[in-house]
Amino acid sequence: RRFRGLGLSPLATATGQVTASTILLVPVMLVVDQPWILPVPSTAAIASLAGVATLSTALAYIIYFRILATARATNLLLVTFLIPVTAIFLGILLLGETLYPKQFAGMLMIGAGVALIDGRPVRFLKRAF
Repeated sequence: RRFRGLGLSPLATATGQVTASTILLVPVMLVVDQPWILPVPSTAAIASLAGVATLSTALAYIIYFRILATARATNLLLVTFLIPVTAIFLGILLLGETLYPKQFAGMLMIGAGVALIDGRPVRFLKRAF
């Protein structure tokens, strides 16, 4: 609400956050890592870094602030509970991992927790009875 009241778009908010964090971290990186004494990274490492920067950071922030602008903060934060479930499914699909009963039970508990926090099943049951 604060950013919407200022007339800022989700893209401007995401750009500002990533730019500000970069400005703050570059001097720290220069002091701690001293990149001028490290060997030159490989092309694959640079491409991986570019992929993480564009997809996992920049695009993720744009999507995050766009959802925040349309849904409310509580609904947006519920998505963080789905990260372990997504990681398990990606491990199964892409890495050939096995789904164990305890993981399935954990996913059910996460789903039940998200449903209770969201409140839609409770409202549905109140209307039904």
